[in-house]
Amino acid sequence: MRAVKLVSPGKMELQEVERPVPGPDEVLVRIAGAGLCHSDLHVLHMGEEWPFFGGTVGHEGSGRVESWGADVDGFAEGDAVLVSVVWACGHCRACVEGRDNACEVNGSRHMFPTTPGLGPDGAMADYMVTKARYLDRIGDLDPVAAAPLADAGVTPMHAINSARSRLTPGSTAVVIAVGGLGHMGLQILKATTGARIIAVDNDESKLAIAREHGADLVLKSDADTAQRILDETNGYGADVVFDFVGVQPTVDLATKVVSPEGALRFVGLGGGTFTFGADSNTAVLPWGVNVQRSYGGTRADQLEVIALAQQGKIAVETVTYPLADFQRAFDDLEAGKVPGRAILVP
Repeated sequence: MRAVKLVSPGKMELQEVERPVPGPDEVLVRIAGAGLCHSDLHVLHMGEEWPFFGGTVGHEGSGRVESWGADVDGFAEGDAVLVSVVWACGHCRACVEGRDNACEVNGSRHMFPTTPGLGPDGAMADYMVTKARYLDRIGDLDPVAAAPLADAGVTPMHAINSARSRLTPGSTAVVIAVGGLGHMGLQILKATTGARIIAVDNDESKLAIAREHGADLVLKSDADTAQRILDETNGYGADVVFDFVGVQPTVDLATKVVSPEGALRFVGLGGGTFTFGADSNTAVLPWGVNVQRSYGGTRADQLEVIALAQQGKIAVETVTYPLADFQRAFDDLEAGKVPGRAILVP
């Protein structure tokens, strides 16, 4: 079978490899679609710092059940399934409490939990093998278009779920960057909250997507954006700000427009930073702001995302590429040519 391998810093190859054989508690999935994420670009640019060379890339995967091990039941050949983005142990205190994206066994204080394509072989291949408990059925959803739900859906869902106490009717939520993650976050907010949604981007095509998906106010990012958001909130600021890029300008914008007792959710890995002190200075952040750098999501988040997609309340904007054309897909993503999510199709 074919698999896209990260072979050295910044270099991927499409290789012929042996088709994996599922172990007793595993399932072999025939991949239908594998989503591309800016996290994949981040890994490519890490150089020698990245510890996992030689593995198959891709942490957004969906497909159909091909075969399974002796200890697996409940699946039938051809079942459409989505592969979880976090492979947690399921037994530690964090997992039992429903915080499987903070698994104590398959992750650590400084290392994200086990994630396919970021260590174990991922989905950019003809087949992948995974433990049965990392799969969820998706019913009649198209398994090609559903692939990005594993991350582009689950990650915004987790960030939103973590801030639901501030997303009350009449609240204001700001979505910064309406790309692969942001356009899904906007749809989830629209479908599951009563918040007023302000969408911000510097790309007119993405602003059009924001309008299409029901943003209440769409703003082109410029020097006046922060003041415009403050004006729209009577100078008080937004209750929740979701930064789906995390570069310095978006981090600066987020900190300038969040309200007292508001929530900041940094989801993108753009490397932006801010510093504040344990003092009475509110110039950087107002009093009581809750800040979280969000990683992935939980099994419960994934089930919520699948349900919303099945109800037609959320959908991924997709551009598909043949698996063999993976390099063009990555190049287009890096060049900003992909309006939603790129998907490799074996």
